[in-house]
Amino acid sequence: MHVILLKVEHEPPARALLETLREAGVYAQEKLAAAGSRGADEDGVATSPLAVICEVPERASIGEIHAALTQAATAWPEAPVVACRRFEAGEPQPDTHRLDAHALLRLGFHAVADDPAQLPALLRDLEESGDTLPQSASHSEEFDPAATPASMLLPDNLSVARLRAAFEAVASLHFVSDQKSAAQTALVGLAPLVGADRWTIYLAELERGQLEARFEPLAVRGLTESERGLPEGDWRRALHSDSLMLLTGTESQAARDAFTSNETQRKTEGERRVLAVPLLSGDRVLGVLEAVREGASARAFAAGEAALLSALALPLSAALANSVRIAEAEKLSQTDDLTKLHNARFLRQYLTAEVKRARRYGSTVTALFFDLDDFKEINDRYGHLVGSHVLMEMATVILTGVRDTDVVARYGGDEFVVILPETGLEMAVRVAERMREKIAEHVFTGGRNLRLRLTASFGLSSFPEHSQSPQQLIADADAAMYEAKAAHKNCVRLASARGNRVGS
Repeated sequence: MHVILLKVEHEPPARALLETLREAGVYAQEKLAAAGSRGADEDGVATSPLAVICEVPERASIGEIHAALTQAATAWPEAPVVACRRFEAGEPQPDTHRLDAHALLRLGFHAVADDPAQLPALLRDLEESGDTLPQSASHSEEFDPAATPASMLLPDNLSVARLRAAFEAVASLHFVSDQKSAAQTALVGLAPLVGADRWTIYLAELERGQLEARFEPLAVRGLTESERGLPEGDWRRALHSDSLMLLTGTESQAARDAFTSNETQRKTEGERRVLAVPLLSGDRVLGVLEAVREGASARAFAAGEAALLSALALPLSAALANSVRIAEAEKLSQTDDLTKLHNARFLRQYLTAEVKRARRYGSTVTALFFDLDDFKEINDRYGHLVGSHVLMEMATVILTGVRDTDVVARYGGDEFVVILPETGLEMAVRVAERMREKIAEHVFTGGRNLRLRLTASFGLSSFPEHSQSPQQLIADADAAMYEAKAAHKNCVRLASARGNRVGS
C-alpha cells in the first residue's frame, strides 16, 4: 500500500503518524508542499498512490493548507486527499481545534482523521472500495464543480494579464502584518480585476445576545456617486475626509446575507448592484468583502467575477487572520505578564525611537526610575502571592498618575520606569512628586483584605540635559534612584543634582 505523505510545513511528520503507517504496512513517500512535485520520486518509484495524506498541524495557516491541496490535485489528480490533524502535547483537543473536521472538508479534503490510529482503517476502506477520483474529472459528466469549494477555483477564462494581476494581489498580502494594511493592500489589488464604484472590507461579529451582526468598515476604496454628492448641508459630508466613518452602519443587505449564509451574494438593491463575499477563517466568518456599482445603467456583477473574488477571498481571509495573530504575539512579547504594563523590551524600543525624535526636533525626554521601598518585607511576611497582587495594584496606582502620552513599564521585580515625552525637569519633578504621594497614600490589599502601606524612591534623568543616549538615560535615572534610597527613601533625586534633596 503506497501513499504520499504531504507536509504543509518544514517540521518532520509526527513520529506517531510514521509509526502507525509503518506498522500497518503502508509505504509513505514524504513530500513538502512548498516544493515542486512530480509524478515519480527521485529514485524513479512509480507514484500512483492510494491516497495523499496531508498532516495538518494545529497552527497551520489556511494559506499553507490551500497550497497543499492545490499541489495534491495537480500532482496526483486521481488520489483522494486525507487530512490527518496533528495535536502536540498541551495543545487543544480536537473538539476545540481551530479547523475542525467540517472546516477541513469544506476546504477540499475527502476525509479527515483526528488521530493517526484512524488512518489504517480509513486506507483499507479506500483500497477495498477503489475510491479514487475520476479520470479527467474536468471532463466527466458526473463531475460537479459546485462540489469543489469555490475558494479553490479560479475562473477558467481568465486572461494572462488578469491571472498575473490576481497572483500579484495575493502575493502582496504576504508583506503586511496588520489588519488595516492587509485590507487596504487587498483592495488596491482587487480594484483592477473587477470594476466597482466602491470597495469595502467589513469586519463582522455576532455579539452574544444580539440577533444581527455588528459590521465595522476596515478599509474602503472609492465612493459611489451618491456618497460623493451629498449636499452641503448634510452632516455626513463632513465625514468625507474619513470614508470609514461615512460607511459605518451602511453595509448592504447582500453583505449581511453573505455573513449569515457563508456564501457569495449577488444582489440588486435599488440602483445599486452589490457583490458580497464572506471572508472565512476555518469555520468562522471574519467579515465581508463588498463591491458596489451604482446607477440606473450599472451592470450586474457576472458569475465569473463572483467566482474570481470568492477564490481570492481565501488568501485575504488568511492574511486578516494572520495579522491578528501577529499583532497579538507582538503585544504579548512587549507586555509584562503580571502587571500588563509594558516590559523592558518594549521600553528599549520605544525609548530608542523617542530619543531619536527628540534629538531631531530639539525636544526633551525625561525618564522616571523608581523602586518600591522595603518591598522584600512584604514577600517575606505575607508570601509572594500577596507581593504579586501588590504589584498589580501598583500598576493601577501608577497609571492614574500619568498622562495618556506617557509610557509606563515594569523594568523588573519591583522597579518601574515612566517615560515623559517632551517634558522638562520642572514638570517631571511635579509628576514624580504626585506619583510618590499617591503611592504613599494608597492602601494595598494584597488580594487578602490587608491594609499595607508602601513608599517608593524616584530617580530622574533627562535628555539631553543629563544623558545623550537611551541606555545612559535609564542608567542615570537608576543611579539617581539609588541616591534617593540612600537619602532615607520616599523621595526624588535628579541625575544632575544628586546632593540636593527634592521631595520629602
